[in-house]
Amino acid sequence: MKFNSLIFTILFLSCNYTLLFAQKFEPKNGQCYVFIGQDLEATGGLDDYNNGYSDYFDTPAGITIYTNLAPNNESFGHYNKGLDGLKTKANWGAGDSWANLYLQNSTYQNSAFAIGLSFVNHEKDIAKGKLDYLIIELAHWIKSTKRPVFLRVGYEFDGWDWNHYKKKHYLNSWKRLHSIFQTEKVNNVAFVWQSKGTGSNQKVLEEWYPGDALVDWCAYSYFGQPDQEMIVFARKHKKPVFISEATPVRQIDNLYFDSDLKKAKLEKTIWREWFIPFFKTIHENSDVIKAFSYINSDWASQPMWIANPTFNKVDSRIQVSKYVSQKWKEEMEKSMYLNAFEEFRNENLNEKKGKLIN
Repeated sequence: MKFNSLIFTILFLSCNYTLLFAQKFEPKNGQCYVFIGQDLEATGGLDDYNNGYSDYFDTPAGITIYTNLAPNNESFGHYNKGLDGLKTKANWGAGDSWANLYLQNSTYQNSAFAIGLSFVNHEKDIAKGKLDYLIIELAHWIKSTKRPVFLRVGYEFDGWDWNHYKKKHYLNSWKRLHSIFQTEKVNNVAFVWQSKGTGSNQKVLEEWYPGDALVDWCAYSYFGQPDQEMIVFARKHKKPVFISEATPVRQIDNLYFDSDLKKAKLEKTIWREWFIPFFKTIHENSDVIKAFSYINSDWASQPMWIANPTFNKVDSRIQVSKYVSQKWKEEMEKSMYLNAFEEFRNENLNEKKGKLIN
């Protein structure tokens, strides 16, 4: 794909410098990064994973991956080493995850990362400094990638049914992690604060907010019943919004309907009932929504979701539907969407504000 090497060098290789934008890695108004996740089969474009999104569509601006801060303990339902999914391949029942594989492949040389960082059951230890060595290891790995990394710290903090974070320790964990990253001079990271997306009002969001000085982007999940709470919150705090998890879930109250894009009889219905409102949300809020990550997975086939009523009827792989693939391509052709940062040109940088500083 065509690509401006000068701009890429500035954005991706300047790990020891900071660009003076409105917020970290925020594109100009009206532009929106396209991320794809959240496992190797979903993204594709790799030697051993070659039937995913990037095998059919433009390489995305970024890819979504996951890891955790939980040494020698149970996390995501299996034994882990603390930072699985980055240096080593991991599978928590929702597909293979291995960030280093992306780093080693030319397909994604111009793509950023969005890392979902979980520390469920360990927020107290993090707040007390017991896991500083893991945070430092994570900081060094992110710094070594030499590309923008959107770090979703304790993502879906308000998903109490599955994450059950304790607010006091969660907020103190944020402060400690942010402080360590500053000490380690990790300048290619944006700190992303992500809500589950439905059910948390402004009062809840304010109570759980780490603070303007610690958060670069606000974020939320967009599934079956998206709401506007995080968009309202982000406008108040002058932060860009990342729809950091999105997949077509057809839902009315607690009833879930078949969302399998393989089924030709459903593809037009799914496009009409989910994709059109999704893109409408992005267009109508383009002043704050600056990135989204689409989860391009066969959820119904993954062990983690087989018994989950929200996702066990979902196959969101765009490429399995000819109709949805064509509609998706038409939408992605609009100039607002940024894929693999190819849209970044010299005119996107303010010469004065874009100057590198120590």
